[in-house]
Amino acid sequence: MQIQVTVPGLLSESVGGERHFYLQSATLAQALRQLSKSYPRLHAHIYDEAGKIRNHVLIYYNDQSVLWLDSLDIPLKSGDRLQIIQAVSGG
Repeated sequence: MQIQVTVPGLLSESVGGERHFYLQSATLAQALRQLSKSYPRLHAHIYDEAGKIRNHVLIYYNDQSVLWLDSLDIPLKSGDRLQIIQAVSGG
């Protein structure tokens, strides 16, 4: 299934300069693996050395954080969205 992926402007260079693009995958888990494989620079921004999502990164599948899901083996359907949000802080 084709889903829309959105990344913040700060990460757009990691995906060829786009902020919105489409990804073809059967499940959410496959989509996340495909993102990492297709965009290694994005992977480095999202995941730490242990393969866990970095503390300052949020990934939403539709309106739910992937951290709140019981499983990532969710079949994707038309209209699904994957949004990557990078928290910014400073003072």
